[in-house]
Amino acid sequence: MLLSEKERERKEAILKVGSQVIGACREFLAGEGFVELLPVIVAPLTDPLRHHTDRAVIEAYGGRWHLTRSMIFHKQFAVSVCERIFSFSPNIRIEPPDWGETGRHLWEFVQLDLEVRDASREEVMDLGERLLVYVLERVKDSCSEELSFLERELGIPERPFPRITYTEARRSYGEDFEEALSREVEGPIWLIDFPIDVREFYDREDPERPGILLDMDLIYPEGYGEALSGGEREHLPERIRERIRVQGLDPEQYRGLLALAERGLPPSAGFGIGIERLVRYICGLEHVAEARLFPRVPGELSPI
Repeated sequence: MLLSEKERERKEAILKVGSQVIGACREFLAGEGFVELLPVIVAPLTDPLRHHTDRAVIEAYGGRWHLTRSMIFHKQFAVSVCERIFSFSPNIRIEPPDWGETGRHLWEFVQLDLEVRDASREEVMDLGERLLVYVLERVKDSCSEELSFLERELGIPERPFPRITYTEARRSYGEDFEEALSREVEGPIWLIDFPIDVREFYDREDPERPGILLDMDLIYPEGYGEALSGGEREHLPERIRERIRVQGLDPEQYRGLLALAERGLPPSAGFGIGIERLVRYICGLEHVAEARLFPRVPGELSPI
């Protein structure tokens, strides 16, 4: 037998919670008028990301295709067709091997990626709060036996969630402020107003506060770290082109995005929320790998 009976029961309980999380997300977003898209697995361009994450690339039909690191560019185009969209997007991010020890990282994971045309950061923050509360309430009600088996007492946070700026957090908690903040707070907290040099070129700069992005991250309590990340998007071709230049990226790699922007990308805002991290938080798991039956942990090989 591959697993002991106790191990099997624990894994089954976690997977049942995960299934309920996905169902609750779908139910909530359908009620909000969202259209679900099939995920994009390979594309000629993908999220550049500012941290140390290698790209996975395959060659086919005479071209190079990136395995999706996020659907950010596809979301920006998709809201020109449908006002509100979401997808359960598999992401491949080849992280440094030592990130496997954080408890928060997988190099294959699923992200609930959503976007709303003509939305502001405030509107998607409100949406994110309501989504999280809805999922927690549904799981607490439908998975009471599983949560009891896992010895997890699940609290429902009160809205609105508190906020702290990036600058305030770094001044108060030092360079590793996210982990320190996550361990100190009693409920989810928003981290807002990121400096322009720490995030990607598609994140919208506040026109009234140069150098500040209209971004946000949601941080879980109890040391579970980042829950979701998002904000408003740059959609004007001249702004996208300038941000690409400032970040020292090759515009040729993003010619498809620039061509779409020239044709007219709509203003939008959205976010991505990691499903495995959400399950980890709900179940009180030590490592996010426990949220999957076939986890891909940075630096580790898998037998299947």
